[in-house]
Amino acid sequence: MTAYVAGFGMAFPGGRVSQADMWDGFFSQHFAGDRMAERIFRGAGVVHRHAAVNPVEEDVSRWSTGERMRRYVAEALPLGKEAVAAALTDAGLAPDEVGLLAVVSCTGYVTPGLDIRVAADLGMAPDVQRLFVGHMGCYAAIPGLGAAADYVVARGRPAVVLCLELTSLHVQPAADDDGHVDRGQVVSHALFGDAAVAVVVLPDAPQRHAGLEVVEIAALTDAATADHMTWDVTDLGFRMGLSPEVPRVLARHVHPMITDLLARHGMTIADVDAWAVHPGGPRILSTVAERLALPDDALDASLGVLAERGNCSSATVLLVLDALRATGRPRTGRAAVAMAFGPGLTLYVTLLREA
Repeated sequence: MTAYVAGFGMAFPGGRVSQADMWDGFFSQHFAGDRMAERIFRGAGVVHRHAAVNPVEEDVSRWSTGERMRRYVAEALPLGKEAVAAALTDAGLAPDEVGLLAVVSCTGYVTPGLDIRVAADLGMAPDVQRLFVGHMGCYAAIPGLGAAADYVVARGRPAVVLCLELTSLHVQPAADDDGHVDRGQVVSHALFGDAAVAVVVLPDAPQRHAGLEVVEIAALTDAATADHMTWDVTDLGFRMGLSPEVPRVLARHVHPMITDLLARHGMTIADVDAWAVHPGGPRILSTVAERLALPDDALDASLGVLAERGNCSSATVLLVLDALRATGRPRTGRAAVAMAFGPGLTLYVTLLREA
């Protein structure tokens, strides 16, 4: 038995907000005095994004973590239900047929969680199994997909993975108590957006339409660089630590990891028909393209998602896969590689094949 990704659904909070409006309406004042901030915003590769909490209208930078978590619950539940319902419809599946619901998020926590609330509100069976994948960061969709695929193969029942991230809840104060501006915060505020994306994973190839076979999941963690990317729970929400060395570490690992994965299946980089690379930022994408010697247009889907959605943490790589699907990639019988990066410093990759 093999697991196949056979349905996609997504939901976005509020209307699209332009990067220019975010800068002019809030962040230009928020980072007033930091002459590099505007350059960082304009070079982030983001044109529009969605925000459950639009900073132009509502400044949450001094909210307590408790206030942010209460807002997370209010915003996340309807988004999660919308995304999962759309994915089930896309796969031709009824809610009570789902055997496992896995929820992935690093931007909010509540118990009873979204897994219980979404399952109950959509009419999933009382015996549906649930899994929560928390605080892994931008790569977490792939281990979430791996857990769902393992369940599907072992049990022969469908699974759903929901990645839901509300990064807009975690706008930080412009400077610390000593007046120091952390440029990593400027970068994260320039990049991140909000999204909910769900995928359905089925046992065996779907009959109604093609699906993506989950061939293998692979991971690599460089523990010596663990301090290069962090996501700390503070009294004022969750705070990102981001080193400019991240692309350099990625450059060291991405080529051997990808070539080893492909070699295990008798393939080379030239055999890959579609690349779904997490757009952690323009430098991340250019590093991957350079190290893998990819064609000029190979990462167009990643660049397009970055421009129109921003970096939506765990949900982003699924947005890129859906964008590729809309262009007919990967083609029937051909392979796709999805990869994402995050704290650890960790690379997660999945090899997929279009049925």
